[in-house]
Amino acid sequence: MSFKVAIVGATGNVGREMLNILEERGFPVSEVVALASRRSQGTEV
Repeated sequence: MSFKVAIVGATGNVGREMLNILEERGFPVSEVVALASRRSQGTEV
Protein backbone atom coordinates (compact mmCIF):
# COMPACT_ATOMS: atom_id res chain seq x y z
CA MET A 1 0.00 0.00 0.00
CA SER A 2 1.31 3.44 -0.86
CA PHE A 3 0.09 6.96 -0.22
CA LYS A 4 -0.34 10.20 -2.12
CA VAL A 5 1.30 12.92 -0.04
CA ALA A 6 1.08 16.72 -0.29
CA ILE A 7 3.73 18.85 1.39
CA VAL A 8 2.57 22.43 1.99
CA GLY A 9 5.46 24.87 2.13
CA ALA A 10 7.79 22.39 0.45
CA THR A 11 10.51 24.97 -0.25
CA GLY A 12 10.73 26.08 3.38
CA ASN A 13 12.81 24.46 6.11
CA VAL A 14 9.98 22.38 7.56
CA GLY A 15 8.76 21.24 4.14
CA ARG A 16 12.23 20.18 3.05
CA GLU A 17 12.74 18.32 6.31
CA MET A 18 9.42 16.48 5.83
CA LEU A 19 10.55 15.37 2.37
CA ASN A 20 13.87 14.18 3.82
CA ILE A 21 12.15 12.24 6.62
CA LEU A 22 9.79 10.51 4.19
CA GLU A 23 12.77 9.43 2.10
CA GLU A 24 14.97 8.39 5.04
CA ARG A 25 12.25 6.23 6.58
CA GLY A 26 11.24 4.65 3.29
CA PHE A 27 7.64 5.82 3.68
CA PRO A 28 5.54 4.15 0.96
CA VAL A 29 4.69 7.10 -1.31
CA SER A 30 3.20 6.69 -4.77
CA GLU A 31 2.98 10.43 -5.45
CA VAL A 32 4.31 13.59 -3.79
CA VAL A 33 2.76 16.98 -4.49
CA ALA A 34 5.06 19.79 -3.37
CA LEU A 35 3.13 23.01 -2.75
CA ALA A 36 4.71 26.43 -2.22
CA SER A 37 4.05 30.12 -2.72
CA ARG A 38 4.39 31.86 -6.08
CA ARG A 39 7.53 33.48 -4.73
CA SER A 40 9.14 30.02 -4.70
CA GLN A 41 8.11 29.18 -8.26
CA GLY A 42 10.93 27.43 -10.09
CA THR A 43 12.71 26.41 -6.89
CA GLU A 44 13.89 22.82 -7.02
CA VAL A 45 12.92 20.55 -4.10
